Amino acid sequence: MVTSQDQDAGCSQNVKIDRSSPERVEQLKFVGTTQMDQYSIQEEIKSTMSSWNTCYYLVPNVVPYSLLSKNTNIKIYRTIILPPVLYDCEIWSLTLREECGLRVLENRVLRRIFWSKRDKIKGEWRKLHNEELNDVYCSPHIIQAIKLRRMRFAGHVAHTREMCKQGFGGET
Repeated sequence: MVTSQDQDAGCSQNVKIDRSSPERVEQLKFVGTTQMDQYSIQEEIKSTMSSWNTCYYLVPNVVPYSLLSKNTNIKIYRTIILPPVLYDCEIWSLTLREECGLRVLENRVLRRIFWSKRDKIKGEWRKLHNEELNDVYCSPHIIQAIKLRRMRFAGHVAHTREMCKQGFGGET
């Protein structure tokens, strides 16, 4: 795949491997991320949200959330469901709409983990509101986790540039 800002950049190039030319594709899934002819971070985020939905719906088929303790469900969320979402998130520039979409997906998972709450006045069961989810789930929410990873990555890049200037990592 040839990626370029110029749409016709790869058209004139002929690559041959063992006397055959590889097929030209618009997008390619490689190591968890989708490489596209016309790179779009929004498409990457949609793909990530789709994989999150897949993980979210597959886990209860293995072990139903209701059979496990809340702590075990939180561990499953942090180790199985969350990592595919956070993969490569350091380079995302999220719009408010995408942030809201990620929060909706996260709240859906957390509601399933923390179940419902009995209303003291009516005596009926109801789902937890977003504020209540924030209170019971004490870890940073998905957007905070993404921002934290982006800051860590920026620090890594700054450190690498500084090392290059000092002559330890090659030329800049």
